[in-house]
Amino acid sequence: MKKILSEIIFNVLGWKIIGINSFPDKCLVIGAPHTSNWDFLIGRCYGYILGVNAKYLIKSELFFPVFGFLLKMNGAIPVYRHSKNNVVDQIVALYNNRDKFILGMSPEGTRKKVKRWKTGFYYIAKKANIPILILRIDYKKREIGIVNKMNVSNDFNQDMMFIQKHFNKS
Repeated sequence: MKKILSEIIFNVLGWKIIGINSFPDKCLVIGAPHTSNWDFLIGRCYGYILGVNAKYLIKSELFFPVFGFLLKMNGAIPVYRHSKNNVVDQIVALYNNRDKFILGMSPEGTRKKVKRWKTGFYYIAKKANIPILILRIDYKKREIGIVNKMNVSNDFNQDMMFIQKHFNKS
C-alpha cells in the first residue's frame, strides 16, 4: 500500500528516480541540503517505491503520545539532544547488532542553513565499516536518487570533498 501510494504521489508531482537503485544490507544514506519539510515526504516515497526500509534520526521532542508511536513505526529513532550521550556509538551498536540496517541522515543535522556539516555520519560509517550512499534530491528537475557510493578512507578531508562535490552539482 505504501509503495502504491508513493508511486501515485511521484506521478502526480512529476518526480522520477535516478541513479543506483540497489542498497547493501548495511549502509548509511546521506542527503543534502536538507532545507525543506518536503525532503521527508519525497525521501520516504522514494524508499517505499524501492522497497528500502530506512531508519532516520529525529529530535526526541517530537515523540509525544500517538505521534511518537507513528514515527517509530515509520522508522524514526529519537535523538535526545539535551543529554550527554554518544549518538555515534549508539548508532554503530545498532549496525553491529543487526544483519540489515539502513540509516538515512542529513549531514547538516537540521533544516536550517549551516556553514559546516556535522560529522557524525562520517564517523558512524567509519566505525561501523559500512558504505556511505550519496542521495541527491533535485527539486528543479524533480529527481531523486543515489548518485554515488563510497567507503570511508583514512583521509577525512578527501572523503568530505568527494561527498560535497556531489551536492554542489544540484
